[in-house]
Amino acid sequence: MIHEQNNSVVTHLVNRLRDMTTKSTDFRFTIAQIAKILFYEAFKEEPMVDKTITTWKGQKSFPSLQESHYVFIPILRAALPMLDGIIELMPDSTSGFLAMKRDEETFESHLYYDRIPDLSGKTAVVCDPMLATGGSLCDALHAVQAKNPARIISLNIIGSPEGIAQVSACFPDVDLYIAKIDERLENGYITPGIGDAGDRAFNTL
Repeated sequence: MIHEQNNSVVTHLVNRLRDMTTKSTDFRFTIAQIAKILFYEAFKEEPMVDKTITTWKGQKSFPSLQESHYVFIPILRAALPMLDGIIELMPDSTSGFLAMKRDEETFESHLYYDRIPDLSGKTAVVCDPMLATGGSLCDALHAVQAKNPARIISLNIIGSPEGIAQVSACFPDVDLYIAKIDERLENGYITPGIGDAGDRAFNTL
């Protein structure tokens, strides 16, 4: 299912990313903030478990998210700021990492680094700011699916209608939480988009 975030704060933050005068430090910070909003939306009805904590009036039990149940998997390198934002909220969760490179002529992706723990019985949350053709995310989801997660969620900043359709067709059970669905895919790139998120985040233009 596709969950686009149609609210003014998200629109404001995405348009900050579109602005080519936004500095790399601000770009990374903004991606982290959008990732937190996507996380809030994806987890707002997530089941909770009772956890006993020490309060100022002694030990009491309160509902909490079971952080160890979740594995957050950014696609390197562009999604690292997304992970930074999320682990501020879920510091006891686990992280996994995937590195992929897209061939700029064929637009096919190549997986060259896979550091994902066993996901049996866990919820895997894949983070990728750009969902363009859908090829990279589909390959990432195949790699994650091979680790036997109980559930997969995808968090994305910007997507094209074509890429979203591709991922939805290949992985109908994966929930996609996306900040903005842009107009179209043009020569393999999202339009209007935000440029190359990895280059802009790490000032490697």
